[in-house]
Amino acid sequence: MVNQTIFASQATKKQLISNEASGRAFQLNHRQALAQLATTGTLNHTFYQTAQMQLDQVLVLTQDIDAEFIAKTAVYTRQNNHMKDMPVLLLAILSQRDQSLFKAVFPLVIDNGKQLRNFVQIIRSGAIQRKSLGSLPKKMINQWLINANENQLLTANIGNQPSLADVLKMTHPKPKDATQEAFFAYVLGKKYELEQLPAKVQALEKFRQGLSHDVPDLPMQLLTNLQLSAQQWAEIAKNGGWQMLRMNLNTFARHGVFQIEGMDEIIANKLQDQDMIRKSRVLPYQLMTTWSALDDAVPQVVRKTLEQVMQAALQNVPRLAGRVVVAIDVSGSMASPVTGYRKGATSTLRCVDVASLFACALKQVNPDIQIMPFDTQLHSLNIAENESDQASLFGRLKQVFTGGKTSSIFEVAKQFAALGGGGTNCSIPLNRLNRDQTPVDLMIYFSDNESWADQLRTRHKTGMLYEWDILKQRCPEAKLVCVDLQPYTHTQVPERTDVMNIGGFSDHVFTLIDLFSQGKMHADHWINEIEQSKLPT
Repeated sequence: MVNQTIFASQATKKQLISNEASGRAFQLNHRQALAQLATTGTLNHTFYQTAQMQLDQVLVLTQDIDAEFIAKTAVYTRQNNHMKDMPVLLLAILSQRDQSLFKAVFPLVIDNGKQLRNFVQIIRSGAIQRKSLGSLPKKMINQWLINANENQLLTANIGNQPSLADVLKMTHPKPKDATQEAFFAYVLGKKYELEQLPAKVQALEKFRQGLSHDVPDLPMQLLTNLQLSAQQWAEIAKNGGWQMLRMNLNTFARHGVFQIEGMDEIIANKLQDQDMIRKSRVLPYQLMTTWSALDDAVPQVVRKTLEQVMQAALQNVPRLAGRVVVAIDVSGSMASPVTGYRKGATSTLRCVDVASLFACALKQVNPDIQIMPFDTQLHSLNIAENESDQASLFGRLKQVFTGGKTSSIFEVAKQFAALGGGGTNCSIPLNRLNRDQTPVDLMIYFSDNESWADQLRTRHKTGMLYEWDILKQRCPEAKLVCVDLQPYTHTQVPERTDVMNIGGFSDHVFTLIDLFSQGKMHADHWINEIEQSKLPT
């Protein structure tokens, strides 16, 4: 008989690798790794990786993954996770792998002018081994341009590298009518007839030339380089879309908009418009970014409205059955921006802020949840021994989650995020639960999974897997969810029927947690969700 020690046991043991922090980890399989990169990667620098490393990983992984899964991942991450650059990169790769699938998913990934320009830039950069667009990509780009409405074309004309003019010069779309022909000439700096331009472009040019004092209903970026009065800024606020309004509250305050009678209520009402919120695809972390950066000049009614909007944005937060524990990684690496380091980035919200926000959202819907912030130690929710219950973080949690909301969910999440800053030991919450013999039905981690301070002598386990297996002996029905907020391709606990690894920082994470906790997911968990996506034919 063969040696059971070296043959039978090896089949059940996954090989350990070193993670970015030089700790032990398990490598995700190719599909899991691509999904993780696509839902968290922004092609910017992270705490441990460069943007080029992310790109290289995607290019290598897609060589060994079928084109259909690449297409489904691109669509899934665009529609469910609201990612931008990664779905476009996958689409560009698909243009070389499978033209039929590329054509089918192009309109699902390229759903606005910025995505279109991103696609052109990725292709012409040579990053996917070609610099020319090719006949089918040109055809799809021109199809988008010809079918785009006036607002879409105007929005596409905002931004450079490449500009819309650059795109037009590369693809040479044939205008469908005289109005579109005049607009293309306008963008290219060629001769055009003002009367033939789209109505909104005519209004813009007349406003710029002083022929009209009525502020045109146009994207804010087309107007802000002009000398505008407070009343004109107020008109921009009235006309603007939801995301523009959210991102420019300080700008409106700076230009005196809130000093105009009634404008605070008008803006607050727009921010509460449920249809606009739904169309905006706002993510919870974006609301926290806005709230954190609000100037003192922004009225209280607008601040309160943002907190109310957060409740709407968290409508996917599930009610979880049983005894639930949420572990928040507050280590130093979690202080990196969740969307990466990039000059001019619109968000500087950190991973730890997002993790804390998600934990607080779960706590608000499930008041009995136990929250365990950790780095290389567990952090108490009572920040100081001499604090009163009301002054402690635990006290503030109770105020928020029992209706006495003297502190907002934003404020509590921000205080969670300030707790740590040290190294990472992902096993320490489980170790404490095991030490105290705490019963657990569902354990949820929000982390970057870069554990290094819990190394074991055993060759086959991470510290976290070791502690999880001990907990499973006490609580055999327990389940573990590891939510990874960063684009790394490994995990502390490998995928099993009782363990789900997912990536992302959109509220779609809550939907997956809910399905998994109820046993409604396939054995392949998150990857099966992507594979079940329907592609247009």
